[in-house]
Amino acid sequence: MKCLNKFKWVKVPREEIPDDKGILIYYLRLASRAAFRKGFARYCGHRNAVDAGTWAGGVVGLKSILQVKSRQKALEVMDELQMLGYITYTLDPKTKKLTYRITDWVIECSGKECPEGNVYTTPKYGFLCMQRNITERLVEKGHKFGEADAWLDLWCHTVFRDKGNAFSFLAPAIQYGKYGSVLTLEILGKRWGWEKTKVWRFFRDNYAYFALHRLPGAYGCVIFGNCYPTKEVIEDPTDEEIIRILELIRIKARNTHTEGTDNERINRFVAWKSRKIIKDMEDAYTREQIQNQSKENDVFQNGSDSRVAKIAPIIRAYFSHGRNCKHCRKCINACQGIFIGETVDLSTYAIGIVRSYEGRSFFGLDTS
Repeated sequence: MKCLNKFKWVKVPREEIPDDKGILIYYLRLASRAAFRKGFARYCGHRNAVDAGTWAGGVVGLKSILQVKSRQKALEVMDELQMLGYITYTLDPKTKKLTYRITDWVIECSGKECPEGNVYTTPKYGFLCMQRNITERLVEKGHKFGEADAWLDLWCHTVFRDKGNAFSFLAPAIQYGKYGSVLTLEILGKRWGWEKTKVWRFFRDNYAYFALHRLPGAYGCVIFGNCYPTKEVIEDPTDEEIIRILELIRIKARNTHTEGTDNERINRFVAWKSRKIIKDMEDAYTREQIQNQSKENDVFQNGSDSRVAKIAPIIRAYFSHGRNCKHCRKCINACQGIFIGETVDLSTYAIGIVRSYEGRSFFGLDTS
């Protein structure tokens, strides 16, 4: 499946989880340490039953997961995440046992139940499956994003080879909704609750993950995800490649009229004309492949690119009689015009009579 936006969840490599500020960084840390399958987990000598997407232990272990120093800070983080609907947790005042559950756990990424094997993954190994709309709750509640929240927001809104976004055929691209492939710093700042300058600094500091390419005029910018997981290695597109896609979109939309700002209009054009542009590019690529194949066949037939030296055609043949030569029994060279005896009339032979051959009979029988 080419378009990764068709999935309701997205993979986040555990080793790529950022170490920045934000409420969702704590959510990522909790989710990365939750059990990936149903079974039993050990904590300080206790054997606790856990389900997929849960964790059982104590406050000391929780502080280690959240990477905070105080018990109060750990519980404050848990209360905020529970209020936002990301987790549910319980703390037994007698046994001091703490258990939390990830409410949006992706069941499709869970393993098979195992009563004896490990239920927790190795830290910073493998992938963490996240719901794509995980950051929408912060937007709906007007929550101010942290750097880690913005990082995850971009990651969850990445598309790749989507027929509604021609730029995504160059590399995984950031897109918010159908008409959100070309963005501006103002749009992102309003979504995250940031100033425009802070948005710019964020992309400057996170260029290794998200490359921002500015389009000419007042269109806005296109953002590509450099570390997004794909089957093949994809490099950051050049400005020439991006401008070429933009010009193709403008050519296709030259007779299409719509109102709004330049950014709003170009977003509509990208959504409306990308499918035709991609079809034309695929047809052009197919024609180019056919032409290249035809040229290779012509070169092969004409021999102009052959590394084998040309030789004159063979117009003479030699026959060697070898050991059957009458005049040179041990001849190993080609003989020219050597007499090898008169022809024998086979009509004089009667059927059923055994004839001798050089004084010896056939099959070792004496026929004299």
